[in-house]
Amino acid sequence: MDPLKELFKDVALDRFQEVRAMLKEHGDKKIDEVKLSQAYGGMRGIKSMIWETSNLDPVEGIRFRGYTIPELQKLLPTGKGNEPLPEGLFWLMLTGKIPNATNVDWLTNEWHNRGELPKQTRKVLQAMPDTTHPMTLFSMGITSMAEDSVFVKRYAEGMRKSEYWDAYYEDSMTLIARLPYLAAHIYRKLFKKGQYIDPDKRLDWASNFAHMLGYKSADFQDLMRMYLTIHADHEGGNASAHTVHLVGSTLSNPYLALAAGMNALAGPLHGRANQEVIEWIFNMVGYLGTDTPTEAQVRSFVEKTIESGRVIPGYGHAVLRRPDPRFTAQQKFAEKYIKDDNIVNIVKQLFNVVPDVLKGLGKVKNPWPNVDAHSGAILVHYGLNEYSYYTVLFGVSRALGVLAAGTWSRALGMPLERPKSLTTEWVKENIL
Repeated sequence: MDPLKELFKDVALDRFQEVRAMLKEHGDKKIDEVKLSQAYGGMRGIKSMIWETSNLDPVEGIRFRGYTIPELQKLLPTGKGNEPLPEGLFWLMLTGKIPNATNVDWLTNEWHNRGELPKQTRKVLQAMPDTTHPMTLFSMGITSMAEDSVFVKRYAEGMRKSEYWDAYYEDSMTLIARLPYLAAHIYRKLFKKGQYIDPDKRLDWASNFAHMLGYKSADFQDLMRMYLTIHADHEGGNASAHTVHLVGSTLSNPYLALAAGMNALAGPLHGRANQEVIEWIFNMVGYLGTDTPTEAQVRSFVEKTIESGRVIPGYGHAVLRRPDPRFTAQQKFAEKYIKDDNIVNIVKQLFNVVPDVLKGLGKVKNPWPNVDAHSGAILVHYGLNEYSYYTVLFGVSRALGVLAAGTWSRALGMPLERPKSLTTEWVKENIL
């Protein structure tokens, strides 16, 4: 018996009936007004999709099923570490209920049972040169596993629409289980001369990932628990989540939908930002000739960056109007575990300097750090210096949210997504 699936089935059926009744009575009510600037501006802020697993509050940041990150750090099981287990967050996103230790232990074991990489995936990875970008291999590896899709098989057999969620759930569970194996395989292939490390199934999902990467310390395992939890979801409008939602709405299987989302995550304006932050910091170190700069030197480099027409990577956010709670979680982790590290100290200095500089420009709505402002510095401290790999870590985590949300989309019978596009000529004739 699968206790998570049974609980989801009960919760989802109730929500399905609730939504159908709500649409029957209130389906014609307006929820938003769209401006011309939004149509031309990337549809920024338009309320146009349902995403059950999380919501982004401009002040308090991401809420997973209504819970803030500090609340989850207190409520979710931590296993043998101090940080919440990602398994617990997945359970919460799927069911809306805080799991207990028994629930989380079951999920850890279930993912261990599903985790091995299939032969075709290993062959695909092996065939690619070691100069391939990690995100390219990640996307290819996910796509190669579509051969095993339960959704594809059952759809071909004539599966009922009411059963789509079940097949989507099965694929999502297997896919999430395999992702640390895939990501670790890519890391060891590209950066450790193909010296792979066998899994340790006594460990939880995140700790086993850290182990297969080659990082054994308890602190780094706790870092992975926190990292994979705080990056797991960020409501549905961000590029990677929306891509998974769109592709999934065609009834493409979860493997192909997730691979598409990872291609979006690889973009410089999305998941690659964490890499750009740490590269910018080391450029500053090189320019100043020291990794222990004064605050005045940091301020000077920040101002120089802005004067050159560039942005400060890791600062600003499309929605948030306060420091990103995900940044704050990493900041507190560093304060607890990292007592003296020059690059981490520079991150602290930037937090003291950048918001003040950006406020002085008078044009910036959010001068505060986002999640990417800190993660690279912590990873470098523990020796994970391969910046091009950072987005793969992000992708392993983000799969939790988008696949939980995808299962919900199938349970609620979400239709093919098909917005209406306009031409500039139509706008000139009908709006202006």
